[in-house]
Amino acid sequence: MSHLKLSTAAIAVLAASATVAFAQGREEIRVVGSSTVFPYSQAAAEQFSNNTGATSPIVESTGTGGGMQIFCGGVGVAHADLTGASRAMTQSEFDLCASNGVTEITEALIGFDGLSLAISRASEFSWDLSLEQVYLALAAQVPVDGVWADNPYQRWSDIDASLPDIEIIVLGPPPTSGTRDAFVELAMHVGCEELEFVQAGGFDGDWVEENCSRMRTDGPFIEAGENDNLIVQRLQSDPNALGIFGYSFVFENLDTIQGVALNGVAPSFDTIASFDYGVARPLFFYIKNAHVGVIPNLMEFIEEFISEESIGPGGYQSERGMVPLPDADRAAAQAATLALTPMARPE
Repeated sequence: MSHLKLSTAAIAVLAASATVAFAQGREEIRVVGSSTVFPYSQAAAEQFSNNTGATSPIVESTGTGGGMQIFCGGVGVAHADLTGASRAMTQSEFDLCASNGVTEITEALIGFDGLSLAISRASEFSWDLSLEQVYLALAAQVPVDGVWADNPYQRWSDIDASLPDIEIIVLGPPPTSGTRDAFVELAMHVGCEELEFVQAGGFDGDWVEENCSRMRTDGPFIEAGENDNLIVQRLQSDPNALGIFGYSFVFENLDTIQGVALNGVAPSFDTIASFDYGVARPLFFYIKNAHVGVIPNLMEFIEEFISEESIGPGGYQSERGMVPLPDADRAAAQAATLALTPMARPE
């Protein structure tokens, strides 16, 4: 594995600037942030520990916003070294960092989040769903006769007569999964926002997050655990069941299952990378540059996270649903990250 390296002089400058803040040492790297990025950070931490024998980084799922608050709290052993994010850092977060002495931050674009709905190739229906239909099938509460109520829909045709007259059976990840969190944000929240009830009511994002985040628990949505291969096996045996998992599992089983189109666009590495597929977004982590060279092995962990073995085509992150950046973009992102290029204030 080859990586770009910081010069000894650069590390010395960073270490000297943070000496006062690190009066008491800390051995473990600390990573906070997005629940969606959490499994990728965790995978990189496990690989890093296996490769080096060093203590595995502590990875916490705090949400993107919560992670930014922790990350921007200051410099020193009491504060996180990295934060994962399912969106770019905002102006206000950048300013919060600056106000607390976190003035050198590197933004690392690591890939795209590609989640997919899939079904057996034995299905006789040509599936093409809107995110509104997905929401109505899977949400705990939906509009019913003008009021917000428990979801009554049991068959796809109950939602729309153009959909097949079969029971709604969708297998997906449990609440502990970052895939579940990503699906709620990318599919359920957006589908809820498309409802006429929500648009006519003028409900804002806070209302949507509070009222449209729960998956139904009355049968049509089945929590299938953390093993996506078990979902694939269920789809292979039941032509009417749909599954939710990272696109890589679709790609690896194209002989028996197929992706469900959303708004006319089928999932693929290309449509996810271009954001034409409806449940895709960029993923980031942010580095507190002042901690590099002071927190043991931090730069080595960054190198592992951004390596080809991690985020490249066929890398271990793709097994968890991450879609790699195009080659040129990935190379540029890796070079900027490993050089600890400070980001500018977001516009």
